[in-house]
Amino acid sequence: MSALIEPEQLAHESRLVWLEDITGLDYVRQSLDRLPTRSGKPAYHRGGRMVGYAVLGPEARSSRASGTFLRRVFWLAPHDRDGQPAGLYACGAPSEAVDPRTIAPRIKGYKTQRSEGGPESEAMRELGITLPKD
Repeated sequence: MSALIEPEQLAHESRLVWLEDITGLDYVRQSLDRLPTRSGKPAYHRGGRMVGYAVLGPEARSSRASGTFLRRVFWLAPHDRDGQPAGLYACGAPSEAVDPRTIAPRIKGYKTQRSEGGPESEAMRELGITLPKD
């Protein structure tokens, strides 16, 4: 889950590679995967599709126990909003989802009004609170 990603786990990211145009995506799922290399397109073993991945700089060290590197992988499940706009996530988003416009190397990103699938609640409007739109 995105909430469980710690900033120090992203400290060695040098860039993000997007495999498709993310401008039309309300959210992407992100997870930290143990991968055998610092760079290159990782193998993908989930349902759905990989949308992007992080590349680590040369200073990143592998785990002494497994020899693998922790890298972020961005992906979408078949039942996500981009494929099923009226489906399970017509409103709301999975716990590991973030707005792709808020992601950068070393920055985990966050949910926005857009990624949550709708406008702020009436109570939020009364309090003058709005979610970021981008």
